[in-house]
Amino acid sequence: MPTLASKRDSAIANWPWREGNRFILLEAAGQYFERMIQAIDDARTRILLEMYLVESGALASRFVDAFERAAQRGVAVRLVLDGFGSLGFSKADRERLTAAGVELRIYNIVHLRKRLHNFLRDHRKLMVVDSAVAFVGGVGLTDQFGVAGPSGTPWRDLVVEIHGPVVADWQEAFLRTWRRSGGELSLPPPSLDSIPGGARGRVVLSEAWWRSELANAVARRLGTANKRAWIMSAYFVPSRRFRKALRRAARRGVDVRLVVPGSLTDHPIVRQAARRFYGKLLRNGVRIFEYQPRVLHGKMTICDDWVSVGSSNLDRWSFKWNLEGNQEIEDAAFVNAAAAVFARDCELSVELDPMRWPQRAWVDRLQERFAGWLDERLDRWRRPRL
Repeated sequence: MPTLASKRDSAIANWPWREGNRFILLEAAGQYFERMIQAIDDARTRILLEMYLVESGALASRFVDAFERAAQRGVAVRLVLDGFGSLGFSKADRERLTAAGVELRIYNIVHLRKRLHNFLRDHRKLMVVDSAVAFVGGVGLTDQFGVAGPSGTPWRDLVVEIHGPVVADWQEAFLRTWRRSGGELSLPPPSLDSIPGGARGRVVLSEAWWRSELANAVARRLGTANKRAWIMSAYFVPSRRFRKALRRAARRGVDVRLVVPGSLTDHPIVRQAARRFYGKLLRNGVRIFEYQPRVLHGKMTICDDWVSVGSSNLDRWSFKWNLEGNQEIEDAAFVNAAAAVFARDCELSVELDPMRWPQRAWVDRLQERFAGWLDERLDRWRRPRL
């Protein structure tokens, strides 16, 4: 007899591939936030937003203003914010939204009595407008993303704008999170026509339940890649399974590249934990690029003619504790555009030299050991049942 976990797993593992979509890769704050606010201002029926990191400031105020305008003209606005990621979102901003008629839900409110359940977070970044357009990526609504980070420029991130039948699946993904956050909502499935000559795409999620279909999808692609396997990740602390897949791909002649954070990062200890794996990867032919101009926060994987963009960092923490969401795309034009973005970021990075890596300073090795020790202890924590 199937267990509850297996039933849940089967329910999330089979999001279908859908033909006839249009995908637009947005790679700058001036692109994706402007497109998102324009979509809010153009909304006629409903706006659905699911967001991890929200903090009161200049960028959040722009979105609060836009949501307020939409609600006042009769658009149904529903927001799900993560209970930890939205701790910096002020009471005044929340009250402005609810006073305007916006429905606001909080996913897993932080409380001491919840113990390890506090680590179960909604890390997705998703907006669906009028059941017609969706935005999926790695951004948060904080000034670091839209105004300036530690280097004086916005953090480097990516968002995909989505049109076509796959939008219906993103709407359903939002509705599941809405229900888990205490809301009851039923929307008619949108009837979205395929776009002639459009691209093939699929929603892929990590639900922090039983296993991560997102992790499995990337592992399968790494295992079958023939030409390239390129990964951009802000917090790349890969499991043994992923490290082995990367080494094997490089040894069979695949162009394997990692774009990872340089010294500008919001989580230095995570960077140090990742660096302890670099030596073996470099010795096996994996090329590693540390991004220099600003804080790297983008998440993208390219394997041959397939690309995945979204919220997942492809680390063990994401797959074990978080709700994550990525858009998979099989389309030559989109993949070429994504590859061009990736290649430009490689040019803005410092490539690690396999010969010089063993000669790095002893203090770096000490930091990597400590960060690795901490990472291993955290990874042993058992995820609580939901």
